[in-house]
Amino acid sequence: MFRRIGNTVVRHPVWTIVAWLIAAVAIVATAPSLPSNSDESSFLPRSYESIKAADLQEKAFPSAFTPSAIALYARTDGGRLTGADKKDVARITSELGRKHIDQVQKVVPGQPSKDGRYALTLVQMDSRNAGQPKQVDAAKVLRADVRELAKGTHLDVKLGGSAAQALDQEDSSKRGQALIGIGTFVIILVTLLIIFRAPILAVLPLILIGLVSAIANGLIAYATKLFDLQANSSISSILIVVLFGVGTDYFLFLMFRYRERLRAGDEPKQAMVNAVGRVGEAIASAAGAVIIAFLALVLSTLGFLKQMGPALAIAVAVTLVAGLTLIPAVVSLIGPKVFWPSKSWQKEPENARFAALGRGVQRRPALTAVLSGLVLVVLSLGTLGFNATFDLASGSMPKTKESMVVQDEMQKAYSAGAAAPTDVYLSSTDGKPLDQASFGAYAKRLGSVDGVANARMTQVNKEGTTADFTVTLKYEASTDEAIDAVARVRDVAHSGAPDGTEALVGGMSSIFKDIHTAVNHDYRTVFPVAALLIMVILGLLLRSVVAPWYLIASVGLGFGATLGATVWIFQGAQGHSGLMFMLPVIMYLFVVAIGTDYNILMIARLREEAREGRDPREAAGMALRHAGPTVAAAGFILAATFATMMLAGNSLLTEMGFAVSFGIAVAAFVMSMFFTPSLTALIGHAAWWPGHGDRIQTPTADPGTTAGGSGRPPGGDDLDSAAHGPAGRRS
Repeated sequence: MFRRIGNTVVRHPVWTIVAWLIAAVAIVATAPSLPSNSDESSFLPRSYESIKAADLQEKAFPSAFTPSAIALYARTDGGRLTGADKKDVARITSELGRKHIDQVQKVVPGQPSKDGRYALTLVQMDSRNAGQPKQVDAAKVLRADVRELAKGTHLDVKLGGSAAQALDQEDSSKRGQALIGIGTFVIILVTLLIIFRAPILAVLPLILIGLVSAIANGLIAYATKLFDLQANSSISSILIVVLFGVGTDYFLFLMFRYRERLRAGDEPKQAMVNAVGRVGEAIASAAGAVIIAFLALVLSTLGFLKQMGPALAIAVAVTLVAGLTLIPAVVSLIGPKVFWPSKSWQKEPENARFAALGRGVQRRPALTAVLSGLVLVVLSLGTLGFNATFDLASGSMPKTKESMVVQDEMQKAYSAGAAAPTDVYLSSTDGKPLDQASFGAYAKRLGSVDGVANARMTQVNKEGTTADFTVTLKYEASTDEAIDAVARVRDVAHSGAPDGTEALVGGMSSIFKDIHTAVNHDYRTVFPVAALLIMVILGLLLRSVVAPWYLIASVGLGFGATLGATVWIFQGAQGHSGLMFMLPVIMYLFVVAIGTDYNILMIARLREEAREGRDPREAAGMALRHAGPTVAAAGFILAATFATMMLAGNSLLTEMGFAVSFGIAVAAFVMSMFFTPSLTALIGHAAWWPGHGDRIQTPTADPGTTAGGSGRPPGGDDLDSAAHGPAGRRS
């Protein structure tokens, strides 16, 4: 099949390129804009208690005041607020309310701090649009207006709250995307120049993947709108890296094999047909593993991950099609001139380092397997110290952003949980009015919970069927202490509810508690499903039942080593309280799925060598010699492109960038180069049971092909070997 694809594309390269250009123009011109949402509650399904509580609050208390933005005032000299300062705060609050800014429903003064150094203005917005672009725009206007109104006073004013956090997160994301894009571009360009010493080859993948990126983003926007998915600004940064990193991987897989066929004596166009035919199955299988792993995210209960899964799967699918059609078409038009001005492509290099590594694996496969496995196991021990954090807003931007400064200052000036109180909604189950005589005792029980600063009944709805108890925690909403405290509040709220009533606990800490539950669900569901489906892909590629088990086990060890190293670096060395809660899920999918690419490429080459009549150990050594340079180049570029995420300046992308780049480096330079080939050599022919895919293949007649040189048989199936020397030379 892949040889037929190669033949069709090489025969009609211009039409192939024109088809891609027409598709790009049509999709980009008609695609809707990709929305963005930074409201954590929108990532949870309606079945969770915190979301049920939010729905109840909208019905029972439609006019309840929940600030979306908070203006924090302090004197410029850091002293206590004077009477004149307080009058200025009142004036600013009043004038801000009279501006009737879009989305702003109410502007009221807040409580001053106990030390008299801070004052607040609380701004309520339409809760139905929380985290949406409308409120981001409103926060931008509010920030500008409140500063303008404070001019000429002795007040320093900053805007915080969820709407301001969304604004700062968007700004940080744009800066991060620019840095990631530039870093990715430079790394790919410089690395390809070093590898091939050919400027055309260095620039070509950037141009082609840029076209692929435009199409993929358009299709993702269509899918987001069609299936009503939630989007997050961090996805765009991840997409840049996935498209350019994976796209460059597939480009390298193809170009290394194309160069190999040219050295073997193939006519240029036939060399590309043979390259697609022989490496196409490995590329398709690698992409299939990545796509399936990403699609497993639709099983997640978190909207953020549900959106990320299909988006990344679409990106990789488009990249795969481009790797099998667009890239071969363009390169076949250019021909060997693509390697200009270098002439090193005309002769096979010695590959001395990889040949030496191959001989080492061939001579001592058991020692190689034990040492490489031991490295993975030792690094995996770090997973025992893993702790999750849940503040997506502060994790998505630097601590120096204005909204983060407000959050930190409020925690110091007020009760840490005052900025995001917890609400307990007590409702009658029979529709009759509540017995308000029991409210005092119920509030007292809530207030006595460990970790609660105070609790009080704040309002009852008009029908008297629902009461709102405001519970202020001693801790900031996203901390482990707050999440543990809200779990205790839930227990007391449920067990202590008077007869004929039920309680629902809402607020940010309750949302974070439910996110924690959802993530644990995802660990139990997404991980095994993705692993099982990747094993199916490996089984179909290798026609083996045995090999997929130790291949997926090796990748699992790679995941453990990656998470362990990340814990040691960020929680141990840098003193972070924990890692972002979704990091293990994302890391698992990237490291397991993309890391499997290199295992697939190496094991496919190992099978080729075995089919040439080599014994398992010799086949492993030769596979490392010939596939090692490809894996090393692809692994370095992909790891380096993911490392550019560390330039974004926020903890989420910094942690993600380090973890995924480290995981890919482990997959490329430990698993695929040492652990996998050495294990395969030790297991021997049994690794291919029941398909016996390593047995010598009967060559298929291929007109114009002669055997010779290295003694390799000509022709063969899609993953037959690439000849060395004059074998396979065509007239």
